[in-house]
Amino acid sequence: MPAVTVENPLTLPRVTAPADAVARPVLTVTTAPSGFEGEGFPVRRAFAGINYRHLDPFIMMDQMGEVDYGPLEPKGTPWHPHRGFETVTYIIDGTFVHQDSNGGGGTITNGDTQWMTAGSGLLHIETPPESLVMSGGLFHGLQLWVNLPAKDKMKDPRYQDIRGGQVQLLTSPDGGALLRVIAGELDGHQGPGATHTPITMIHATLAPGAEITLPWREDFNALAYVLAGRGSVGTDRRPVHLGQTAVFGTGGSLTVRADEKQDSNAPDLEVVLLGGQPIREPMAHYGPFVMNSREELQQAFEDFQKGRLGTIPAVHGMSEGGL
Repeated sequence: MPAVTVENPLTLPRVTAPADAVARPVLTVTTAPSGFEGEGFPVRRAFAGINYRHLDPFIMMDQMGEVDYGPLEPKGTPWHPHRGFETVTYIIDGTFVHQDSNGGGGTITNGDTQWMTAGSGLLHIETPPESLVMSGGLFHGLQLWVNLPAKDKMKDPRYQDIRGGQVQLLTSPDGGALLRVIAGELDGHQGPGATHTPITMIHATLAPGAEITLPWREDFNALAYVLAGRGSVGTDRRPVHLGQTAVFGTGGSLTVRADEKQDSNAPDLEVVLLGGQPIREPMAHYGPFVMNSREELQQAFEDFQKGRLGTIPAVHGMSEGGL
């Protein structure tokens, strides 16, 4: 980790916050509980325990791995439905194969992102390729769920495959940080991901002792999740480490700093920075469906049970009744 990097960050555009920008304070730091998802791959629930008013428009985020699988150990998810939101799957190390009931999908690996707008609904599966199952190997990634406003919840599903080489690469004034803008905008630099809900998603790597102070849209919320390493957040240097999420308050800039000494297995501080424009609509969330009301949730379950969200492709030798 990470998969997408450059030999000399000083060749990249440099970003810093204006001197008069109001620094965002750190409101809370939470630690993600560990669990298992799908067929049994390990995850950290990054947003567990955080009030939704600080997350909106984000719903949940899982750090998948980091795990070094032995032969025949890699796992994925079975076929499952989605409606009413977008899933963002970012693979840092390893490979995942996606397929849906509409014939969409693809393969993402080593810095790629797949952005799936579930919209009105579909069936979906995520699995490691057979070659990885047979050989084993390193697997590490994120899956983020982004809510859709009521007007977009029933849009037709769509995919965006964002290759690692497409992300916007930036750095700090001293070159101590590498910033990968996956979606949204940072200081006038646009990432490749197109979103219904205005958001910014950045994977930042900070060398030991490096610090970044980035401009941040005042109408966005701000979150920082630590993928690896140790550091601090905010101008008061609130300590953070692997598996912790920092929630920032209001302001025009945010600060993250890497500790001088890092863990032996994590030479740098790896952080995902998220910001979004809150939707501020009622949310009804249960399992794989995110709607605006309990009645809409019930309709989603009924549509799924009656096969209206699609059927599993026959090439798999499975039928909807196998779910």
